[in-house]
Amino acid sequence: MVKLDVIMTRGGDGGETSLGDGARVRKDALRVEAYGTVDEANAAIGVLRLHTGEDAAADAMLARIQNDLFDIGADLCVPGEAGARLRVADTQSARLEAELAEMNSAMPALKSFVLPGGTAGAAAAHVARTVTRRAERLVVALAATEEVNPAVIRYLNRLSDHLFVLARRLNGNGAGDVLWVPGATRG
Repeated sequence: MVKLDVIMTRGGDGGETSLGDGARVRKDALRVEAYGTVDEANAAIGVLRLHTGEDAAADAMLARIQNDLFDIGADLCVPGEAGARLRVADTQSARLEAELAEMNSAMPALKSFVLPGGTAGAAAAHVARTVTRRAERLVVALAATEEVNPAVIRYLNRLSDHLFVLARRLNGNGAGDVLWVPGATRG
């Protein structure tokens, strides 16, 4: 299991960090950017959870997602064949799909695009969604040059959809959605 006795190692003072296999890379390497942005998404979900305390089911989904995102970080920090190392599985994406479908079934169909907002929880879900989309773009860019577990890309894609639908749920199942009105401010 993980044991962290020392947090400050000074090992990154020269602008490098260690991957999960021990290899040293620059801190601005695309792989580090990718798993760093997954970490940002996880932090944004932590903020979102501050707004879901009253909704035990939503909070439980988000707790599972936060754990999944740590799994993704562990997956991404070990390039190539990793032997017995942790790899994300499609069962995690399947769980997201089932949760998403259940939440979406309680909502009316959209007739316009949704602007990020409404309740504080919905706004926080939209922030988490956009950070997740950025993480997905970085992982896709990484996959164009290095080996990446394709289940990671699928998971991040499903997660951004999940967070969108969760935002609608947190807006009273869509009743409080802030809808885009095309050209409304052109005057």
